[in-house]
Amino acid sequence: MGSDPPDGGGAPPDAGLAPLGLVAGDRVRWRDRSGARWREGRVVGRERDGSVGVRDGRGASRALRPERLEVATRGPRGGATWEPVVERAARSEQMGLWSRAPTDLPSRLR
Repeated sequence: MGSDPPDGGGAPPDAGLAPLGLVAGDRVRWRDRSGARWREGRVVGRERDGSVGVRDGRGASRALRPERLEVATRGPRGGATWEPVVERAARSEQMGLWSRAPTDLPSRLR
């Protein structure tokens, strides 16, 4: 009763981030218009319209379409790089297949 969110939904606020491959607190960047400087913030959650809730360095909240966002990640050699959220979302659909150890293998092979 008291543990349900005020809107009546039973899902946690960031449950909609998983299909995008994001987690609340991820560092993201975006541009307000083409050619403008990059602005950085942190992921807060997913909005009802499908946009991503972001909080910038000053504490201002924004709701941005996933197509406009890039997320901080590590490159193949360990260097810091940025990846478009739409590319991560396309790739993360299959990530679950590789994150689990097969259960039919003997324990010495897992």
